[in-house]
Amino acid sequence: MFRVILKKEWFDMHSNRYTIGFMAIVTVLLGSFLSVAAGSLKDMQDLNVENDSKKNILACLGFKEDSENPWSPEDIQNIFNKNINSIVLDIRGNKTSIDPKTVDAETDLQNFPIYISKVDDEVQGYAIPISGKGLWSTLYGYFAIEPDGITAKGITFYAHKETPGLGGEVDKAWFQNNFIGKKFINENGDLVGIKVVKGKADPSSYYEVDGISGATVTSKGLESFLVDDLKKYEPFFKNIREG
Repeated sequence: MFRVILKKEWFDMHSNRYTIGFMAIVTVLLGSFLSVAAGSLKDMQDLNVENDSKKNILACLGFKEDSENPWSPEDIQNIFNKNINSIVLDIRGNKTSIDPKTVDAETDLQNFPIYISKVDDEVQGYAIPISGKGLWSTLYGYFAIEPDGITAKGITFYAHKETPGLGGEVDKAWFQNNFIGKKFINENGDLVGIKVVKGKADPSSYYEVDGISGATVTSKGLESFLVDDLKKYEPFFKNIREG
């Protein structure tokens, strides 16, 4: 019969075998603990990123958070799930069966996620992801569109490394509110985008907003990538405009 023979020296705390064995056990246990901890931390980080994205989608679609009673992560999930329908479009503007969570909106040139706000099955607005180069960094945000497929409903930015007080003003309310009510389709039905002008915009113009003083490169970058991202969704919104 097989027997495990335990030698006395294995339990001698002053022996080399004891030291090596002890270190091996500690290494295995510590490695297992760190692996579990890292997995849990990544899950938490992923959830925080998801909540931040959903919060920005809600914000640009007009959902207002009470500053005295801010949304909890659970609130964000509940409000989003109750009011937002997430789908993916193909290059022709048709709905696909692809899960939006699997699409990299920055790099995928075939599939485009879109977030539709509805109340009692009536569309209140659409939100699309936008991203592009500023002066120092890539800006990431969302642009919301009214049900008419012509008018801006809102814009938000949730990640960038632009200079505070200059290009960093893109995430301030005064700048973002300039876009509300502006139009990116002209009277001829052409997609013209929204110009971010130097200085003050013409109050009578539907197609331009005030620029950011000292941040020309960031402003022009935003103006450019906004048009590029809108072009991806133009087949979808053209169908809406044409009824």
